Amino acid sequence: MRCGLLGEKLGHSYSPQIHGHLGDYEYDLFEKNPDELEGFLKNGDFSGLNVTIPYKKAVIPYLDDLSPVARRLGAVNTIVRREDGRLIGHNSDYFGFQSMVRKSGLDAAGKKVLVLGSGGASNTAVAVMEELGAHVIVISRSGENNYGNLHLHADAKIIVNATPVGMYPKVGHSPIDLSLFPGLEGVLDIVYNPARTQLLLDAEKRGLVTMNGLWMLVAQAKESAEWFTGSLISDEKITEIHRILKSQMENIVLIGMPGCGKSTVGKKLSAALGREQVDADAEIVKAAGMAIADIFAQQGEAGFRAMETQVLAELGKRSGLIIATGGGCVTRQENYPLLHQNGTIFWLKRDIEKLPTDGRPLSQQGKLSEMYRIRKPMYESFGDHTIHNDGNVDTTVAEIIRILEG
Repeated sequence: MRCGLLGEKLGHSYSPQIHGHLGDYEYDLFEKNPDELEGFLKNGDFSGLNVTIPYKKAVIPYLDDLSPVARRLGAVNTIVRREDGRLIGHNSDYFGFQSMVRKSGLDAAGKKVLVLGSGGASNTAVAVMEELGAHVIVISRSGENNYGNLHLHADAKIIVNATPVGMYPKVGHSPIDLSLFPGLEGVLDIVYNPARTQLLLDAEKRGLVTMNGLWMLVAQAKESAEWFTGSLISDEKITEIHRILKSQMENIVLIGMPGCGKSTVGKKLSAALGREQVDADAEIVKAAGMAIADIFAQQGEAGFRAMETQVLAELGKRSGLIIATGGGCVTRQENYPLLHQNGTIFWLKRDIEKLPTDGRPLSQQGKLSEMYRIRKPMYESFGDHTIHNDGNVDTTVAEIIRILEG
């Protein structure tokens, strides 16, 4: 059985990896131009296809029949070739988003839900939310309900972002200001790269329920695989694959005092997990073309911190890295979203007496205990987990891996 993903420009896709966990079938990427679409669908070598933008509507004229869900949404993301050659179109995005809402724990019944965007993803979100009993308002750039009159919907309880705003590589942007919605309960974002868009970071600050689109991606693939194989697959597979992907995609970010062992632990993690390890200070040296001590001498700490933020902004966009940060990165609050958007942050703690000072400009200037007193609440604020690194490094590495795999 040969299946795959049909699109115009696919680039990197997680679909082959996901489907590798779902069934024993070949799964390829089929990049086709619009003028190749008809010929491929009629004569291509495939048993089943997933379809992505811009072809979810374009494939419909070449299909022999649609499932009720695909017909209702007017979009197809799954195609199956029957034994008689007939092509049947289905939409598994509906199941994917429905599963995402259920996983989030949000109850939409009887509540106002704002869906941002008016494209295909928006149609899916609207259909699901309406079935769950929500009062749905679509927000678009023009029309009756738009981004200029959001104040009319201050009573919204759930917001769904069905636009690409905030998606890699154009991170750090949010489509709306959440302070406009005092009674908001949760925010769902179909974007999954970065793991936390600016919209989700803002929602986290407000203590709201948040969820990105990775679960939806896996869930819709699960239902597609059922169509491909004709066999039911347990929903437990969604949990399993989501955990694997989430662990692989998110960065491991190490913070802590100068000399606490971030680089050493990072290298050990790199060897154990087969991931690329990068040292933020080394990247700063590379970008500046001079040693850190020389940067401090010529531009002072303010100049160094500005360079550090630029480097962290680039590293934080990437996925699957192990990032050893400089000890003072926590002194600038703007570094937090840069690191947290795609990362799990581990604070490595070490006794002050065990911290070296050689080659560390700020550590040499004053007492480490005073520096630690000032920075301790910053490390606590940045860190998702606190790891004591006073003993065996291998023990530290094992604890971080245990948390990641848990």
